[in-house]
Amino acid sequence: MSKLYYMGLEPYEGRYTLQLQHWSEDAFKRRGIDYEVIHGDFLDSSKSIVTGQVLDAHGRSYYSLTQMARLVAKMKAGEITSQDTIFFEDMFTPGMEVLPYIMDQMDWEYHPRIFVRCLAQTIDPDDFLHVWDMQKWMGFYEKMTDHFVTGILASNEEMVAHMKIAGWEAPIFNISGLAFDKDEVQSRVKEIKPFINRKKRVVFAARFDQEKQPGFFMDLIEQYGYEHRDVEFAVLSGGPLRSNDPQYLDRARALEKTANFKIYENLKKNEYYELLADSRVLFNCALQDWVSNTASEADALGTNCLYPAYRSFPETFANDAECLYIPWSMDDACQKLDKLLVNPRKRMGQLSNWTTGTIDRCLDIMFDRNDRWYRNGKNYRNYVSESKY
Repeated sequence: MSKLYYMGLEPYEGRYTLQLQHWSEDAFKRRGIDYEVIHGDFLDSSKSIVTGQVLDAHGRSYYSLTQMARLVAKMKAGEITSQDTIFFEDMFTPGMEVLPYIMDQMDWEYHPRIFVRCLAQTIDPDDFLHVWDMQKWMGFYEKMTDHFVTGILASNEEMVAHMKIAGWEAPIFNISGLAFDKDEVQSRVKEIKPFINRKKRVVFAARFDQEKQPGFFMDLIEQYGYEHRDVEFAVLSGGPLRSNDPQYLDRARALEKTANFKIYENLKKNEYYELLADSRVLFNCALQDWVSNTASEADALGTNCLYPAYRSFPETFANDAECLYIPWSMDDACQKLDKLLVNPRKRMGQLSNWTTGTIDRCLDIMFDRNDRWYRNGKNYRNYVSESKY
């Protein structure tokens, strides 16, 4: 009987990885899947990002390497066979190179099916890898992974296109979303307030790094906020506010003194959700998000989203013009914001319903061999304009 070996990410209070394993295990159990979670070790007890931007560079490496060591021990013992599936939540998992090294020297009977979720990688021109010039070597890692995995899971059609032009040859699937669980998120707040009773607050919940364009958000505050003093603008951060470009931090601290603008730092997950559930609009202006888990959270908690009609976001919002503004048009963003501060959008709740099914779509691909999401044919661009839900 086949078994799923789950290679998850270490939990961070300020990131969705805190809930990711829980969401996944709930789906596995509901589907009646025989599974085992392979854990890694923590380098320290802080579970915070100290070095790097997305996950802590030391902590991520240590967790992954110890996680891989446990997986190798199971392979050595003959516990993992060709009937089994290994699922990696991140394509970049330090120690991954041992898999082709081992399998190329073993009988096919012990070659498991291997699926990896791609979160960005060098195919994303705005990923942090390019900020630190890591593309010089990471591309070789990606080619190695592309050579031996059973399938690569992309989060949207635009990511599929980037994989194709990069020359990746492994089977590619679009799962159209990030892992999510609407009920679990809603259970973390005391009350989902009626929209009319909420504070007139516009929040920014992305990292404050350059690829998220926090400067555009602060431009919005200066253009819209100074004329609408009854509207609070806020940054919500799971840790101390950090950025890979210090000028944004300096500008934000100065803006706190002149505008109706607040920085909420070191928020626990439930504290973040309580603020989000008492806000009217989540604003995003990122060059790079590839879906945005914050959008699913806001939608689940009854908060309007306002995102640029850029790259993956039209797919994320099923081409809903009500919450998509012309990319980098301040005038259009302000006009859309005017309306979203007054009433909840008509299709509220549909996005979070859709992304709650993302894990199931992954399992459909891995276990039911569902070809609906297969994107290796020459017609892979045919799916771009269709609404997924």
